[in-house]
Amino acid sequence: MAKMKLKTLSGAKKRFKLTKNGKIKRSRAYRRHILTKKTTKLTRGLRMPCYVDKTNEAALKKMLPYG
Repeated sequence: MAKMKLKTLSGAKKRFKLTKNGKIKRSRAYRRHILTKKTTKLTRGLRMPCYVDKTNEAALKKMLPYG
């Protein structure tokens, strides 16, 4: 008998991407509103993607079973 397919958590698939090396890429916070008081240097830095911390990686990989 075939195994059941696992469902991907749709909130996670919108927010995270799996890289080729198995890391999880995410976008940075604090970039949605109230940008006038934040410096240009800060907002430019917030555009850069970063990776999920290793303490959260296992939980997120369960949410994204098929990458």
